[in-house]
Amino acid sequence: MSTKEKKNPFLAMAAGCVAGGIEATAVWPMEFIKTQLQLQAKTKGAALPYTGMIGGLRYYVQTTGFFSLYRGLTPTLLGSIPKAGIRFGLNSAIKDVLRNPVDGSLTPAKHFLAGLGAGVSEAIIIVAPVETVKTKCIELNMPFVAGFKHIMKTEGIGGVYQGSFATALKQGSNQGLRFMWFNEYKRIVTEDGKKPLSPIGGLIGGMSAGCFSTLGNNPFDVVKTRMQGTKAAQYSSTLDCFKQIITKEGIGALYSGVMPRLGRVVPGQGIIFMSFESIQDVLEKNITFFQK
Repeated sequence: MSTKEKKNPFLAMAAGCVAGGIEATAVWPMEFIKTQLQLQAKTKGAALPYTGMIGGLRYYVQTTGFFSLYRGLTPTLLGSIPKAGIRFGLNSAIKDVLRNPVDGSLTPAKHFLAGLGAGVSEAIIIVAPVETVKTKCIELNMPFVAGFKHIMKTEGIGGVYQGSFATALKQGSNQGLRFMWFNEYKRIVTEDGKKPLSPIGGLIGGMSAGCFSTLGNNPFDVVKTRMQGTKAAQYSSTLDCFKQIITKEGIGALYSGVMPRLGRVVPGQGIIFMSFESIQDVLEKNITFFQK
């Protein structure tokens, strides 16, 4: 099907839900280590038990066991399914609104805007509360239910939505960059829809999109993580968080956790885009509801 043709947005939403669950489960240990590295500010005198992805994995397996690497997965998995559905569904719907009325084409800038809109929406609806609970569960070394109860008891509902603005910045830029890259990649590889995109092609496209977006917006991810942590009170705003990190830790701190994040995002985006494209094709061919 040509990349200029409209598709049922519910098709993209359904395929996104399934792909999101697959991706979240597959790469969670990398997200766990990335979050831990970002939470431990590299201030003077701070002793880190590990400094990178491999060291982090080894440390937790040896000290708290293999399954501790999946601590915090429950809220993320519960959020990943609807989150990915919203992301892919809204991206599809926004693209249809932005299409050229004459030929149905989309520029890279419009692909970015569609991804940006989808990313901000998923951030507000799903990501902000789920990511906050996840981050605090990891930092407090608590399971989901206990961590959620602790947050509600000590901070109230506001604690669940802590860092929402930083999350919207991170998620919006993330999805804008990813969808812009992937759709341009797909357009080139499929010769504007004349050829089908193979699963391997989807995997490579998703991995390259994940690399591009991670390098482009890691500073937002670091600030988002700090604003959602238990020590967020030291920052008066998202901008103040940026300033304090640069002043106290140096600009390099904005790229803390970038390697484990790449290790999690690159294969993760390869999996989710490959799964999405494959699942979408199966649903469209076999279920009448999803057909135009």
